[in-house]
Amino acid sequence: MSASTVTLLFASALLASLLLRLWLATRQARHVAQHRGAVPAAFDGIVTLAAHQRAADYTLDKLRFGLVTLAFGATVLLGWTLLGGLDALNGWLLAHARPWLGEFGTQLALLGAFVAIGGLLELPLEAWSTFRLEARHGFNRTTPAVWLADQAKGVAVGLLLGAPIAALVLWLMGAAGGLWWLAAWGAWVGFNLLVLVLYPTVIAPLFNKFTPLEDGALKARVEALMARCGFAAKGLFVMDGSRRSAHANAYFTGLGAAKRVVFFDTLLAKLTPAEVEAVLAHELGHFRHRHVTKRIAMMFALSLAGLALLGWLSQQPGFYAGLGVTPSLDAQNDALALLLFGLAGPPFAFFVTPWFAGLSRRHEFEADAYACAQTDAGDLRAALLKLYEDNAATLTPDALYARFYYSHPPAAERLAAMATARATAA
Repeated sequence: MSASTVTLLFASALLASLLLRLWLATRQARHVAQHRGAVPAAFDGIVTLAAHQRAADYTLDKLRFGLVTLAFGATVLLGWTLLGGLDALNGWLLAHARPWLGEFGTQLALLGAFVAIGGLLELPLEAWSTFRLEARHGFNRTTPAVWLADQAKGVAVGLLLGAPIAALVLWLMGAAGGLWWLAAWGAWVGFNLLVLVLYPTVIAPLFNKFTPLEDGALKARVEALMARCGFAAKGLFVMDGSRRSAHANAYFTGLGAAKRVVFFDTLLAKLTPAEVEAVLAHELGHFRHRHVTKRIAMMFALSLAGLALLGWLSQQPGFYAGLGVTPSLDAQNDALALLLFGLAGPPFAFFVTPWFAGLSRRHEFEADAYACAQTDAGDLRAALLKLYEDNAATLTPDALYARFYYSHPPAAERLAAMATARATAA
């Protein structure tokens, strides 16, 4: 593959993805703004005009901020690739760090320096999102001290978990021959499964406090539901989500017998016990239909395909030169290959976003149907309406934007499906 072909393909994918993102965002902003003045008929008398307009304003602000981050990200991507940023960083490390770190250490240093620089570049945008965008709409509850502590903990966890797997993959690339990508995939699968096991009890408690759900009517309802559905969990926990945000949620985490149920304290404060039970039944529906297992399997399959492609691309000089990097003749280029693949891949992968979003929406419909069969559909409807309102989720998204991006069905479609399920059950 020639360098000019790689450059043309990359530039075309990047430009096409940017234009499509801009067009979709413009459609969404126009549609939400046009319908800001009145509550949709399906929600009239249920959602107040003030809540509807608050959701519209929040959606529009997020879209504007998204365009800023889109432009910034595209600029940084071009800076790393075609404008020579990664090539310059690699050249500097080869000249100044290799005598001290050796060949392998220099490659690790390149990965580390890239991640560190990228993180610092994104830090102001993350701070703006938290302390301006989220705060403006009443969602942020974190303090600068907590936010900075979270950043430091994230770096520490990233080093403890990321550095070993990065070192292992680099070693395999140099020592495992032409099928290194297959061995690397095995290591990647093992790493991800390890993280799934460690996350509930080791990683998550570094950032939030988890306390057992207190005995009472809610716990009795939850345990009865789980017994009725044949679901076993390690425990029921409440997370102090209100320490950082007003957004509410509930989720399952862990693997096998180590699965645990986690409720945000903000969720318990907003929903009745019957509504919490209905939300939990929805999450149980994901497990009953093996959605989590299917998604993990799909992620592993895609990572195998990606690593196989990287195994071929890493042997093509044009892959490096076409993305603004001069491969070293007297040094290994494995870290460069990993970084270039990670940089160049997203513009191409963007175009399969609608497929993944559609699959996720189908899973949500299935989980809703399961919840309606196990609990009262009216309770699930009431819970979702509260969550849509409290999280300021717009009730009037652009249809094409929703089809392209939304991992959950729009409110009107979701509640209509529940109404059908409720009528069928009656």
